[in-house]
Formats: sequence, structure tokens, C-alpha cells
Amino acid sequence: MSEAIHQGYIKSEVQDGLAEIEFFHPLSNSLPSRLLAELAAAITEAGTNEAVKVILLKSAGERAFCAGASFDELISIENMEQGKKFFSGFANVINAMRKCPKFIVGRVHGKAVGGAVGLASAVDYCFATKHASVKLSELAVGIGPFVVGPAVERKMGLSGMSELAINATEWRDADWAHQRGLYYHLHESVAEMDTEIEALIGRLKGFNPEAMRQLKEVFWQGTENWDQLLADRAAISGELVLSNFTRNAINSFKKK
Repeated sequence: MSEAIHQGYIKSEVQDGLAEIEFFHPLSNSLPSRLLAELAAAITEAGTNEAVKVILLKSAGERAFCAGASFDELISIENMEQGKKFFSGFANVINAMRKCPKFIVGRVHGKAVGGAVGLASAVDYCFATKHASVKLSELAVGIGPFVVGPAVERKMGLSGMSELAINATEWRDADWAHQRGLYYHLHESVAEMDTEIEALIGRLKGFNPEAMRQLKEVFWQGTENWDQLLADRAAISGELVLSNFTRNAINSFKKK
């Protein structure tokens, strides 16, 4: 298994009512299972910390926001149990975001691929720059966006999600994603985006925490079955990834 799987970090800092959770990986901020588990834990911990009023989810660097799952780890899966466990990584993060009683603000500064589109969909309020193009590439490598699909569909509607899922090799620009409700604000630069994020977080920190908690519950009504739903979806992907078709497609993709 590639050494890259063991690289990267999740960093969580709490200051003045804000929990800032940052992730990084040298391969375009892709997320191996280890980082996904740490990310889910950091979100859950911030949600239970009484000192935290609001959460900011971001990635490090200046290029990609997140390249999705780790292909090096994906190709190493040998059985269905490993496959389901691997694909449960993003499921656990999405469910942690769903259950978190605090509003999560997303900061998408660059391209978002695969599971990253699920992250952007699962935050409660998402900012992005004009460089934040999106793509659900899973079908192109023999699987499908089964795990992140419910989150993407909830935010963008079935039409937007299915367009991304079916046309799996094509990028959709940030304006397309903005028009379909994935991004609430679109900015020309990171500096402009960060100014607006800071302003919103400043206001949210002054609001009633209990009102925000109950409002978030309202926003997520109808998703109470997602623990089981996303586990079932992870099992579908876990089976598909073992096929010769998928293995050949992933190896071809990695050679590009």
C-alpha cells in the first residue's frame, strides 16, 4: 500500500466560539480512511464542546479543495468487508455533519471531486470561489456516487445530482454549482470569500445556540434513516470495487 495513505492531517482549533477544522493531504487533499475517521471524530467532538458556537470546515493549500477518496487505498481492497469499511469513511463524515448540533460553514476554495462534493453538500452553509468546479467521477472508474448521493441530492435536487453522476468525466464550473444551490455564495478570490465567511461566523456566534440547534434539526428532517442508508450504499460500492471492470478502470485512471 502506498506511503501516501499515511500522510496528511486533520487539525481542529477552537478559539472565541469557533471550531476551525482543517484537512490536508499532499495528493490534492484526497482523504484516506485514516483522515476520514479523524475528520468524523473532530466534527463530533466540536459538536459536543460547549465552547463551540459554530464550525468552519476547510482544507489547506491553494489548489484543490479535495480530490475525494484515496485511489491508492481503493485499489488495495481485497474483499467486501474491506470495501464496505472503505466506503463507510465518507458516510461516517456525512452522518457526523448531519448529527452535529452546531452549524457547519464550508469553505471551498478549489476543485471538488467525488466525496468532496458530498462534503460541500453536507455543510449547512457553503462558500466557494470561482475556481471551485465540481465533478462526480465515480461512474468513470466503475462504481458510482452511492454514499455521497443522498447528500448531493438533498442539496442540489435529483436533477443536479444525476447530471453530475451520469456525466462523470466532465467538470461543472462553480457558477453551475452555485445556480443549483450547492454554493450559497460565489467569490472572485479567496480573500473576498474569507472576509464574508468571517462576517457570517461573527454574526452566528451571537445567535441563540439552542435556536440554531433546533433549526438545524428542521433542516435535516427526513434523513433520520441515513445511518442505515449510507451503510447500505457503502456495501454497494464495496462490492462493485472488487469487479475486474473497476480494477482495470482505476489502474487506467492512475496511469494518466
